[in-house]
Amino acid sequence: MPRPMIRIHNIEIDEVIDREMNDTEFAQYEIDIANSAAKQSEAEAKATAKAALLTKLGITAEEAQLLLS
Repeated sequence: MPRPMIRIHNIEIDEVIDREMNDTEFAQYEIDIANSAAKQSEAEAKATAKAALLTKLGITAEEAQLLLS
């Protein structure tokens, strides 16, 4: 699999360099992707739990907001 590209634009001389990520950048890129997936999964789990609780209580999200305000 080819690595993602990095674009560096030197605006002083208007030079654009496109290159593949080096080992360090690619390792951080993979860490960032994994963290993003974990956060997305966590957010989906929270939304599912919230929907289940609202269904169990028999109220809508708007009604819950009214109760909490």
